[in-house]
Amino acid sequence: MTNTATSSRNLFEPVALGPLTLPHRLVMAPLTRNRATAEGVPTPLMATYYAQRASAGLIIAEASTPNAVGQTYPNITAIHSPAHVAGWRMVTDAVRAEGGRMFLQIQHGGRAGHPDTSGLTPVAPSPIALPETIHTPAGRVPSVVPREMTAEDIASTVADFASAARNAVDAGFEGVEVHSANGHLLHQFLAQGTNRRTDAYGGSVAHRVRFVVEVTEAVAAEIGPERVGLRVSPGNTVNGIEEGDTEEIYPALLAALAGRGLAYLHVVHADPEDAVFQRIRKDWPGTLVANPVLPADRIPDDGGHAQADRLLAAGADVIALGRPFLANPDLIRRMRTGAAVNQVRDAYLMYVGGETGYTDYPALDAGE
Repeated sequence: MTNTATSSRNLFEPVALGPLTLPHRLVMAPLTRNRATAEGVPTPLMATYYAQRASAGLIIAEASTPNAVGQTYPNITAIHSPAHVAGWRMVTDAVRAEGGRMFLQIQHGGRAGHPDTSGLTPVAPSPIALPETIHTPAGRVPSVVPREMTAEDIASTVADFASAARNAVDAGFEGVEVHSANGHLLHQFLAQGTNRRTDAYGGSVAHRVRFVVEVTEAVAAEIGPERVGLRVSPGNTVNGIEEGDTEEIYPALLAALAGRGLAYLHVVHADPEDAVFQRIRKDWPGTLVANPVLPADRIPDDGGHAQADRLLAAGADVIALGRPFLANPDLIRRMRTGAAVNQVRDAYLMYVGGETGYTDYPALDAGE
């Protein structure tokens, strides 16, 4: 895949991504929905949810933790035990039966965790607490100061990501997405505001990108680089992140990984007019997945089609949509035909468990 902007790209034409040929350029972005067990095991309800959305070119399943201390919130999924593998196998089997394909996002929360949820003190590059409350089984509570990771912690976490990737393939996923975005652990190492280290993992840009590079390389060595994507969110301030030198971090990170043969790079909140996005497209030699900025209060009437076309014209190869797939299990059919889209009923229902606001969004009737 070249990095030349091609305005004639069709959203509904096949496209190569790693070892796969996707039937079209629309993929489902990872969406945490808190429907797993307290131990992080996927449930039959989750298999139903994902199978309903199997018409996506690829489903990038919700963030799953590579170890216990990486857990962020209650009832999120994990991928570090045989029970997790078996639960996810149930999901991938259901999606494959409907003709779909799946990658699994692997995410370590870093300081975005709490002992009331995981039973463990969170770890992070530096002992700087999340500057906000955090959701736990007992409700929202003040965040705690994380423990600064030692060299041994860093090495074991790199190994945990690689092991989680192997587990994901064993669970039936076609590949994995390494989550280095949205203020979680890998992003915390990139950002000046959360990384105050003075060793080989902090200080200069070259040092701050090192952990992300090591994790990505270890995962690629374990399952093959063609099965590995990387997700980034340049300039994103969620979870109290302050990068400080966004324009320097991402060119350095991409330079370190551009020749590794990864399946894709996934840019969150991509804006075709943004200089950093334009630089990323110029620098990244492989497949670029772009997650567009959509209105916070509603899904566009076209499901995001216009924004997708803008990003394709700016050089993106694949478009990842989140909320449009959440509320529309048959989003691909609706976008192909111009049918009306469902709106998200209530954002609260995204995270409270059960079928409501999860598997009960209607698809079009056969005659529509």
